[in-house]
Amino acid sequence: MLVAGFISCSHPAPPPPPQPTPVNIYTAKKGSAQYYNSYPATVTAVNEVEVRPQVAGYITGVFFKEGSHVEKGQKLYSIDQQQYRGAYEQAVANLHASQANLAKLQQDADRYEELGKQDAIAQQTVQHAQADLESGKKQVDAAKANVSAVEVNLRYSTITAPLSGTIGISQVKIGASVSPGTTLLNTISSDNPIAVDVALDETLIPFIEKESKSNKLISDSIFTITLADQSKYKYPGTIFIIDRAVDPQTATIKVRLSFPNPQNLLRTGMSVNLKVSNNSGDQTILIPYRAVVEQMAEYFVFVVNADTVAQRKIFIGQHIRDMAVVKSGLQENEVIVLDGVQKLKDGSKVKVTPATAPGVDSLGRPTADSTKRKSS
Repeated sequence: MLVAGFISCSHPAPPPPPQPTPVNIYTAKKGSAQYYNSYPATVTAVNEVEVRPQVAGYITGVFFKEGSHVEKGQKLYSIDQQQYRGAYEQAVANLHASQANLAKLQQDADRYEELGKQDAIAQQTVQHAQADLESGKKQVDAAKANVSAVEVNLRYSTITAPLSGTIGISQVKIGASVSPGTTLLNTISSDNPIAVDVALDETLIPFIEKESKSNKLISDSIFTITLADQSKYKYPGTIFIIDRAVDPQTATIKVRLSFPNPQNLLRTGMSVNLKVSNNSGDQTILIPYRAVVEQMAEYFVFVVNADTVAQRKIFIGQHIRDMAVVKSGLQENEVIVLDGVQKLKDGSKVKVTPATAPGVDSLGRPTADSTKRKSS
């Protein structure tokens, strides 16, 4: 018996098409953004002077409180004056002797000149008297110069403050031997106003040049600082000096700013954080930073076209809290994916769901208060 069998050949059913990925959307809008760029900075004195003796001797007096404010011309130290006062008194005595001798020579010259007119004395004697008179005048001049020289040394034995500012801890005590030009006695730093030095990126040169030439009031608060304890210093600053050249190694330029310091809260050497306000008033595109995909230091967003998305490269600037400034790559009113970007690729199909992000309505449009952000 033959059994006929029929073998049925069938093809597997095709897989169902992928389901659209549910996403939230955001409509890019322009708004004004005020934010701060922060930079590490160092407090430094506008003027700082090392106090050194100009004559040798022993310290006989210290006349200030260490770490206090001193005024220009205030007495700081005294050096043993005995030798300098003795030399000064000797020089003054020599001057008086020279002046007395000059008076005698003047009388002799006058008398001999009168006798010479009467031919009662040889002309050679008259000439010798005139020569002695000139020599006496030069001796007086030399004596005056010597008095000035020793008087300077006597004056230098009392050391005064060359400028107003804060004086440091004394490097010498009473009785210490000091030498001119080599022994450091102390250092004085000007304290009001005080400076803050910072290295800024070379791309900011046009901005800082503009600010340095503007006539804005100091209350505009373009430049502010935060202290080490994170407290904000209440006085804003202004640009004082812009260095002559950019450092080619770091592509930065040194800028010195001036800050009022009436309470002496800022001290030379302190580390602070300088904040530069960027509030040009220009309208810029702001998008939530969570909509941005970072890949190998490049940034992308997914732009919604009907029911698909296209991956697009953008260039972003400052982060302002949860928002990012878009420099280029995205136009106003373009719709981007807000949530769900991790599941997408270029050309993926999407299904838009109502947005739940703060500051975004159900159509993915930013609300009024979300287009103006401020970061501190």
